[in-house]
Amino acid sequence: MNSAAQRHVPVLGRQAIEMLKPRDGGSYIDATFGGGGYSRAILETAGTRVVGIDRDRSAIMAGFDLVDRSGGRLILVEDRFSNLAEICAAQGISAADGVVMDVGVSSMQLDQADRGFSFRLGGPLDMRMGHDGPTAADVIAKASEADLANIIYIFGEERHSRAVARAIVAARKEAPIATTRALADIVAKVVRSKPGEIHPATRTFQALRIFVNEELDELHLALSAAERVLKPGGRLVAVSFHSLEDRIVKNFLVERSKAGGGSRHLPEVAQAAPSFHILTKRPVTPDDAETTANPRARSAKLRAAERTEAPAHRAAALPAWPTLADVMRGG
Repeated sequence: MNSAAQRHVPVLGRQAIEMLKPRDGGSYIDATFGGGGYSRAILETAGTRVVGIDRDRSAIMAGFDLVDRSGGRLILVEDRFSNLAEICAAQGISAADGVVMDVGVSSMQLDQADRGFSFRLGGPLDMRMGHDGPTAADVIAKASEADLANIIYIFGEERHSRAVARAIVAARKEAPIATTRALADIVAKVVRSKPGEIHPATRTFQALRIFVNEELDELHLALSAAERVLKPGGRLVAVSFHSLEDRIVKNFLVERSKAGGGSRHLPEVAQAAPSFHILTKRPVTPDDAETTANPRARSAKLRAAERTEAPAHRAAALPAWPTLADVMRGG
């Protein structure tokens, strides 16, 4: 069989499955199905049931053969992983034994020029993981200079965000910025890089991709949803690829694993009991062999935790950063 789902080997895949500890008869959520690597590994344990979620229709379609081979143990759902609690309920899963998520853009998406994720491949400036909503070109055309600067600074951690935003606004007055090459050339004129450093457009492209797909909001929501669906003893495994994602996962698990107790100088404040026990005191990272075989793995970090018997905590408010809806309506 030649499907992408059969070929795909996820970053830190072995370590992720070891942390997940699939057991016979368990129900698992592959929250970012992608090429199906995690799902395929989980299904190797007899009697497991997997619900695979992906907002990318092409990933779902590529996984149909794996569905057929699973004998009814794999169900694929085209949706955002922030909706995993509702998806579990719709599939009759009241409590899951494990949730695994590989956050961010997939190698398959990066390698498809027509998806517009990579400045190294000429293509339309799209960047959508799904097939609806505004494209990166739409954001570039609509956002104010101030919004562009904020987006590029917050989600790309680009120090030259104001200069990049000015250059984009100036260029779009001359002609629409509709391709990856056009945007990369604009950024390269104001962000300089030395030989051996990352491409000048790397952080700007990262920022737009995260913003267009609302990736960080999705991650916040997905972590809270996983907390609600996991049964006591169930495990959450998250692999992230840059500091923004890893910080969200780390802070979520630290907050959810805190024991109660207030300051001796202040009145006791009621605090929710820990809902997770952290399994990775330090993040698991790829070894030299994996990074040599797959250079994209070099920044990956895996964090894992086990669900306690305590009730799920109340979900925190999302950070007050620019939103896609506000920017597109000029708010």
